[in-house]
Amino acid sequence: MDLISLLAEERIKKAEANGEFRNLPGAGKPLELEDLSGVPEDMRMSYKVLKNAGYIPPEMQLQKEIVSLRDLLRACTDDAERSAYQKRISAKEIQYEALLQKLRKNSPGTLAQYREQIENNLT
Repeated sequence: MDLISLLAEERIKKAEANGEFRNLPGAGKPLELEDLSGVPEDMRMSYKVLKNAGYIPPEMQLQKEIVSLRDLLRACTDDAERSAYQKRISAKEIQYEALLQKLRKNSPGTLAQYREQIENNLT
């Protein structure tokens, strides 16, 4: 073990002995591990940083909106409202496809994997 690891280990033991790890948020609860297998390995760290900051990629936001609109459409009974929802869904799908076309030009291989994972997670 190198010097930094030894110092870190020593500080952790000291903090534990002083009770600094008691009553931490989430104590006794299972860890919520994320499945990032669908995100390309070189993008995982940036994905986590953006997610922790509350950022949602535009393509994922559009997919969420489409899913929500489809749910509303299924629950809707008024014909005029149904027509309005269908128009909004069509517009969002066109936006989504245009965004994907733009992204495909920039990174064709990575995008296919990422798109598939987004669609699997949202449907």
